[in-house]
Amino acid sequence: MRHVFSLRIGPVGFRVGADWREPIEALRALYDDYPKPHDGIPDFSVRLFAARRWRRWVRPSITIGGDYVLPDAAPLPLPLGLLAAEMGMNLQMALGQRRYLLLHAATVERDGRALLMTGVSGAGKSTLAALLMVRGWRLMGDEFALLDPATGLLHGFPRLVSLKNRAIGVVEQALPAGKFGPLQADTPKGDIRHLKPDAASVAAMDVPARAVAILFPSFGHAPDMRPVPPAETFVRLTQASTNYVALGERGFGALTHLVATVPTHAIDYPDAETAVAMVERLWEQAA
Repeated sequence: MRHVFSLRIGPVGFRVGADWREPIEALRALYDDYPKPHDGIPDFSVRLFAARRWRRWVRPSITIGGDYVLPDAAPLPLPLGLLAAEMGMNLQMALGQRRYLLLHAATVERDGRALLMTGVSGAGKSTLAALLMVRGWRLMGDEFALLDPATGLLHGFPRLVSLKNRAIGVVEQALPAGKFGPLQADTPKGDIRHLKPDAASVAAMDVPARAVAILFPSFGHAPDMRPVPPAETFVRLTQASTNYVALGERGFGALTHLVATVPTHAIDYPDAETAVAMVERLWEQAA
């Protein structure tokens, strides 16, 4: 690869290479103070390349490759290079991670205790995580929660927060001094803009925490909060994991312990401020 950037996010190191300078410079600008992989050796490699040589210059088109690939994945135009890099890192984790149980969830921490938030796309977990970060919570991760089967602890994985559509303006208003990536319009999921986690979240990425609450948020409804029984939580979390089956007995043990020891609630909310207030109230009850 002509252009390369290496970084470590929590316990996982990446090497991202590209045929073009732009995606790497976008990564470098937003991950500038992240550490390098342990001993300089990445866990995963991502390649952003032109499937045909002429695609470097004529309607530049990025194909996402790496240690693990989806052969039928559609390429992305060059202006979506940052999104392609982020998708490439997601792909390596989803298909190749075997040390940690991965949950598609946002995780925030306060006073050494972690809150897991997961739900379908559009539920608002990324927006809620970003707004809690504004209010002093540590952002442990937006895309994946890393649960260690051996210890039951969650490890930090503070990637860029992926904000979509209306959530972009909400978080921009709440965090005017935040470091945002370029607006990437007309992606398969609409408009996307990435937010860099704050300095405190990046500095503490190597500090694990124990989950004390699980939350299933759902945006666009009248305010409501209700407990979720363990059996339902277990099923929903298996659906939210990309490697539960691959981990076998370790994955089953880690998930059953999490569900048996951590209370779960679902919240419905009509707007971000209501959601934050509900989370704060739930957190006080869990203390």
